[in-house]
Amino acid sequence: LLQPYFPSRHGPRHHHRHVRDCQPVKYGNRTHEAWPSDNRTGGPVATTRTFVSYIPPGGEDRKVVYGHFTFVRNPLRTFSVLEPGGAGGCQAHRRAPVEETAKLGKCLVAQNGGYFDMGTGECFGNVVSDGKLVKNSGGLQNAQFGIRKDGTMVFGYLSEEDVLDQANPFVQLVSGVVWLLRDGEVYVSQSQMAECGEIQTTGTFDKFINVVSARTAVGHDSQGQLVLVHVDGQTESRGVNLWEMAEFLKKQGIINAINLDGGGSATLVLNGTLASYPSEHCSFDNMWRCPRSISTIVCIHEPACEPADCSGHGDCVQGECRCTGGFWRGPACDVLDCGPSNCSLHGVCTDSGCLCDAGWIGSNCSEECPPGWYGPNCQKPCACEHMCPCHRETGSCNITYELAIQEQKTWISTTSVLALLLVISAMGNVGLFLRSERHRQSGDYLYHPLRETNGEA
Repeated sequence: LLQPYFPSRHGPRHHHRHVRDCQPVKYGNRTHEAWPSDNRTGGPVATTRTFVSYIPPGGEDRKVVYGHFTFVRNPLRTFSVLEPGGAGGCQAHRRAPVEETAKLGKCLVAQNGGYFDMGTGECFGNVVSDGKLVKNSGGLQNAQFGIRKDGTMVFGYLSEEDVLDQANPFVQLVSGVVWLLRDGEVYVSQSQMAECGEIQTTGTFDKFINVVSARTAVGHDSQGQLVLVHVDGQTESRGVNLWEMAEFLKKQGIINAINLDGGGSATLVLNGTLASYPSEHCSFDNMWRCPRSISTIVCIHEPACEPADCSGHGDCVQGECRCTGGFWRGPACDVLDCGPSNCSLHGVCTDSGCLCDAGWIGSNCSEECPPGWYGPNCQKPCACEHMCPCHRETGSCNITYELAIQEQKTWISTTSVLALLLVISAMGNVGLFLRSERHRQSGDYLYHPLRETNGEA
């Protein structure tokens, strides 16, 4: 029984149960580390670097090891766990080369992922692919890597309750075997005591850990960048054991990391092209080496748009929908927008612009049909007698008299108002005249001599 761990801000810490008998854990928070993922946008989605290193760095027993590191930005939107050969691959016990699955997923970088049954093709462990729970291990205790909906990366051991949590669900999840690094420290010995060793097929759990072989791993650095690691090799011949793998990752600044399927399954594909050296002989000729058909893969891709097809009205470019057609707007290209006038309330907005109601024309449906025309797009000539105008919408000739009456009423109303104003003005003038005449007849004038007004000279 391991001792309890000191409190940490990264995730719950509990002492381990001895679960080497592969007893599943249904409930409770298991020991794991949680770390916020990098969410930067702009720049390359992933950067892959090749290394050739001596492991260990010195000594007579050092050996040359080569492989790749891939540093991934914004993994919440750029990382996926994919089923073999596409959706439904785990249910069908399908196996496929990494290249094939990577092509279907449009992966920029792809590596083999979780473990599987070499005989039946069954996917082992937990699998969540792009938010869909594909496989539930029932709480089997092996090292897990997942990304939750809020972008938190999780490394370590999970109960079934953790896996099925819907408060902050996993959007990606894959199972490995052996937690290599925990919070920057080698964790192989503790993993050997805590994990179920029946998932791997190399032999005894001790041999699985100590044999040199090709290896793959997933981890993260201090900036929250996801890191995929691939080491070329061949079981019992070249490569690294898991102790060496863990020490090597620690020196590269990796904080948490778990070991994924390796050996003959270890495969790296860059931009659709095989970039690793397979260890298995090709079935058609033992001289050549061919990549193994495997189960799940981990895939780095361009950021996904929501929805992925931009509602059928745009193209997804670096995670953003670029709308096409000129009138689709919004982050999902699902909002029709014909401008602030809204078709002047005389039409409806369509993907080709304003579709004007009958009787209206113009790019924003603001113009009435010219005299003598009516209907949709004002394309129908009026058929009224004596060249009389017709109703702009229906073409009815009866509307002419009604319009004339209405116009006549409007004219009469306007004329009446003007006449009333003239009468009021005239009465005011007459009143002023009578008043001035009355003052003149009564002689009631005020006389102010000029000298008094202007003052003495």
